[in-house]
Amino acid sequence: MALKLRDLSEAEQVAVKKLTRSRTTSTRLVERARMILLASRAQRVPAIADELKVTQATVRTWLTRFNTAGLDGLGDRERSGRPTTYTPEEVAEVVAASLTPPQKLGLPFGSWTMDRLAAYLNEEKSVAIKRSRISELLIAEGLRWRAQETWFGERVDPAFAEKRGASRRSTPRHLRIVG
Repeated sequence: MALKLRDLSEAEQVAVKKLTRSRTTSTRLVERARMILLASRAQRVPAIADELKVTQATVRTWLTRFNTAGLDGLGDRERSGRPTTYTPEEVAEVVAASLTPPQKLGLPFGSWTMDRLAAYLNEEKSVAIKRSRISELLIAEGLRWRAQETWFGERVDPAFAEKRGASRRSTPRHLRIVG
């Protein structure tokens, strides 16, 4: 039995066309809107699936959801399962540890990596947390993780210039031919 798309209202037609041309809307939503647009032009499910490089089951799912819920049916539903939650105290521990230089905590390294921070929080602070979740918490707090750039700014070794020796030119001078 062929799946038919219900008639679209004027507002729905405008909204679907706008979604298909959007550059800021999520790719998923744009693709779903394209399915609706193609179905509104009387294309069948197999042709839509071939054109958009998706399975027929995917097209059927989104056409059915649009038929029952309209444009709201094109959005993602809530996922099952409860997301991991941390108490405000645990989040504060993560943020405080990430902002504290490791040497001030008596650790033998000069900068944090995600692995080092996760190990410290698990072992020393008893906060069972993975590195991916640390990143999510820091971003939620408005912090951005970035690798420390040792080549920029002050040198790690204060005696670096003495150990390195005098600088030399990297390219030899060209001899001038006099003649």
